[in-house]
Amino acid sequence: MKYNTTRFGEVEGDENLLFNFEMPILGYNEETQFLLLETKKDSLFKWIQSTKTPELAFPVTSPAFFNIDYSFELPEEAENTLNVKNAEELIVLTIAKIPNNNPRLTTVNLLAPIIFNVTNHKAGQVILSGTGFNVTHPLFNDSPAVEGGE
Repeated sequence: MKYNTTRFGEVEGDENLLFNFEMPILGYNEETQFLLLETKKDSLFKWIQSTKTPELAFPVTSPAFFNIDYSFELPEEAENTLNVKNAEELIVLTIAKIPNNNPRLTTVNLLAPIIFNVTNHKAGQVILSGTGFNVTHPLFNDSPAVEGGE
């Protein structure tokens, strides 16, 4: 299926990369379906593009690509909502905030990762508690910590 997007023009949607968000992204409760896009081959960043709203897309990445020690226990509610059977069926990505004027100041939201179940194509943003993670973790070691970010 083809989707019109503001950022990428018309894109062909691979059904294997189409996810129903059973747990919405905070502030976007009406956005229930996103397409996981790789816009540049071998990039460390991908995008989740709303299938409903052409101008809504979020850059995402895996903390592992940047040697960030990132492990957590998935809350039981999230396991049930996403029908998780085992960890191997999951992809965990975090939303990145990339400043136009200085990409070295990119931060990622470790407190609320996006969990994708590749078996049943359910996904959602999961808010973790008691982990010590924050929403503005610097992506690059030479970047200062961001205070009070979103």
